[in-house]
Amino acid sequence: MLKSLQTLLISSFLLFTTIASVADTSESGIRYGRDIRPILSDKCFFCHGPDPETREEGLRLDIRQEAIKGKAFVPGKPELSQLIKLINSTDKDEIMPPPKSHKKLTKEEKQILYKWIEAGAEYEPHWAYQQPKQNKSESIDSLVEKNLKKKGLTFSNPAPAHTLLRRLHFDITGLPPTTADVTAFLAEYQKDPQQAVKSTANKLLASPHYGERMAVKWLDAVRYADSVGYHGDQFTEVSLFRDYVIKSFNKDLPYKQFIIEQIAGDLLPNPTIQQRIASSYNRLGQMSQEGGIQDKEYVAKYQAERVRTTSAAFLGSTMACAECHDHKFDPFSATDFYSFAAYFSDILEKGAWTGDGKYQDDIQKYLKPNIVASINSRERYGPYLKVADRHIVTTISAKRREVRILPRGDWTDQSGPVVQPAPPEFLTQGKKVGTSRLDLARWIASEENPLTARVFVNRVWAQMFGSGLSSSTGDFGYQGEYPSNPELLDWLAIEFVKNNWSTKQLIRTIVQSRTYQQTSTPGGESISQDPDNRLLARQTQLRLPAELIRDNVLSVSGLLVKNIGGPSVRPYQPAGYYRHLNFPRRKYQASSGNDQYRRGIYTHWQRTFLHPMLKNFGAPSREECSTERAKANTPLQALTLLNDPTFTESARVLAANLIRESKDNL
Repeated sequence: MLKSLQTLLISSFLLFTTIASVADTSESGIRYGRDIRPILSDKCFFCHGPDPETREEGLRLDIRQEAIKGKAFVPGKPELSQLIKLINSTDKDEIMPPPKSHKKLTKEEKQILYKWIEAGAEYEPHWAYQQPKQNKSESIDSLVEKNLKKKGLTFSNPAPAHTLLRRLHFDITGLPPTTADVTAFLAEYQKDPQQAVKSTANKLLASPHYGERMAVKWLDAVRYADSVGYHGDQFTEVSLFRDYVIKSFNKDLPYKQFIIEQIAGDLLPNPTIQQRIASSYNRLGQMSQEGGIQDKEYVAKYQAERVRTTSAAFLGSTMACAECHDHKFDPFSATDFYSFAAYFSDILEKGAWTGDGKYQDDIQKYLKPNIVASINSRERYGPYLKVADRHIVTTISAKRREVRILPRGDWTDQSGPVVQPAPPEFLTQGKKVGTSRLDLARWIASEENPLTARVFVNRVWAQMFGSGLSSSTGDFGYQGEYPSNPELLDWLAIEFVKNNWSTKQLIRTIVQSRTYQQTSTPGGESISQDPDNRLLARQTQLRLPAELIRDNVLSVSGLLVKNIGGPSVRPYQPAGYYRHLNFPRRKYQASSGNDQYRRGIYTHWQRTFLHPMLKNFGAPSREECSTERAKANTPLQALTLLNDPTFTESARVLAANLIRESKDNL
């Protein structure tokens, strides 16, 4: 039954994409993907969308042919369309959406639907599931300016030189410029502003601290943490993976290869130590070290978690919603979910991975003779190498586990059909993809995949501008935001792939644009016509992530220890903070010496008891994939700055430095 439903869903989706035409050719200027689908997805698809189990009256609105057949839309005749009649009804038993849904259409939304049907009710394929379209534009600025002109807006003035320098430093390395940096930049900027930006960007991209800055967001996405999460949330040593991420960004490892190594580095021909360490991505999710767990339950948890993370982190897709039933909004079926999960069924695990000696990791024969030579200091890593070689690397099982569709996601119900590894068919353009984890990794990293490059460049853009071209950085499905500039997003994705998936080149391109270098001071017209700055008539004032707030105060005080890599460190935190962390009970032991002054990215990440400073400034627990951080202003932030020993000590040292250097000038 599920297989037939999947076939119907895919064939309907493919039919929909072949018959669709681009809707903004109509005189109304209304575009289905930008204006109509968000309304239908939010207000209608739950009951009249892809999931047959919740579909009411047999009516499906996400496929044009089905909607027309059901008389929901009569193209060109809104007065005869059932949709228009029902959304304007005053009968509480007839009105749509029904009152119990708590979804109410605004007057403007009703007008848009009316005009769209009047213009022909044309659909179009979902933008994110189509190949990026090449356009004639040769720059970011030309595409941004095109949008601005439609609203009668222009670019803002360039940012002051010192502001631009700080922007470059925080966006690329996360550290403030030194006095010498400021002096050198201002001198060069006076002669040639663009050359000053270019040379400064190149210098910062060559800094080892660039990798630390880029790794912060990536570690959120792949749910890196120093504790297992479940039950006692015990310590687990995976900092070699964090070091791998930092090194990869620093050497500008092509993003395509970066993906492959994390998902399936252990399956590459003659994999290196670093590629094997990269594959520990598959072990970064929450795990249990509790002795009484049900093995099958936790195997099901682990496989579902890998699907959630891999689909969200690399594809910007919410496949998680298809674990218990077909996706309510996007064309992902339950079969897609479990077929995707089957790619990870070669990973050896028995409930919790305890490294009890029954199985030998392949890496062990390489670790002891070779890994010490690849790091700077044996003393720094020695204490945890024995732990790392048991836990960190993905180990292949002698035989794949059988994967079944679990009805309603219930691990005790083994009545569902067995599935084989396969990606969602509607994303493969009918091409066959192999069944190994390496095949999955290569498909995700393929330039033929419409999502991968778009998703990544959108997140890099968000780092530089505060918001992605699509603000929903973790959801490129029907519920996600239509890009404010889809042509620009496609152009960036195509250029990214052309440049060998180079993250550094992508950043160079962005920071050398007029769009990036604008002042963030808003002008009257841009505020009134574009209050959220989606058209980019100005830059955006950005807040620093939690780790960078810490880095900034340590840096300006001169206390920051800039060592790269190594085990996690434990900054000061309130006494008794771990008093509820049981099984086993433990006491927080702060690090000593230089480890107190390391960058925030190296702070010990306890999932259930995240360091208060990180938590108060919006850092996620990393129990799940996170592509966006919470932005809020709270009294706890002010209290942290006033009372956290790191901040009070930095303030004291900064004041002492100022007094000493000023001599009698204060």
